[in-house]
Amino acid sequence: MFRIKNFEDNNDVKIVEEMGAFKVVEYLKDLSVDHLTAQAAYYASEMNVRRRQLVCDVSLSDITVQSGAMQWMVGNVSATTGLKGVGDFLGKALRGKVTNESAIKPEYTGTGKLVLEPTYKHILLIDVDDWNGSIVIEDGLFLACDSELNHKAVMKSNLSSAAMGGEGLFNLGLSGGGIVALESYVPREELIEIELENDELKIDGNMAIAWSGSLEFTVSRSGQTLLGSAASGEGLVNVYRGTGKVLMAPVLR
Repeated sequence: MFRIKNFEDNNDVKIVEEMGAFKVVEYLKDLSVDHLTAQAAYYASEMNVRRRQLVCDVSLSDITVQSGAMQWMVGNVSATTGLKGVGDFLGKALRGKVTNESAIKPEYTGTGKLVLEPTYKHILLIDVDDWNGSIVIEDGLFLACDSELNHKAVMKSNLSSAAMGGEGLFNLGLSGGGIVALESYVPREELIEIELENDELKIDGNMAIAWSGSLEFTVSRSGQTLLGSAASGEGLVNVYRGTGKVLMAPVLR
């Protein structure tokens, strides 16, 4: 049995989002400062530049996290590799190589609490069920998820997507039922969600952070001809086509 004091119940901390086994803890002010850094810390907090942590209740679900993300855990919590044999290892190693994610993501099981390293990025909780059970995420955004979600490397629809769209050839896809936590430079309040129904979305730049697995992703010219693209001043754009959703940042980082 364990009790945690002066953490979630601290007056300087608030729970900004909660879903399934996950809570996002945000520190309202950074009190671990001295007289030289206090002014910078004050204005950072006023501009919503704050430390955040993901708290996972392992008794509600087994949790898979990005390698090296664990800060502390309490209770009957065990870490495993989640590997199911040599074939599984090779598959995960290949997927990690092509998606720029860690090859082996540790899985935590048991009945305690798991707390991940603090970050100044924004932590987004997404229910994959709300994306018709399949979501593709931009490289480097994965933080943690329910272990029951299936991971796979999703290849772009054509090689031009990688060669000309400023994207890699593969992205990490998650399917099934469960919650995924993403690290985003943009807060949820500024993210634009676009729903497509047999339609298409064209974006000039890598501004989509997640999209439905049902959508086809390609790269094409902004105009129908090279001359038209040159005249528009845009050139190549990322195209998401079909039925599904796209979560898009309003600015590039």
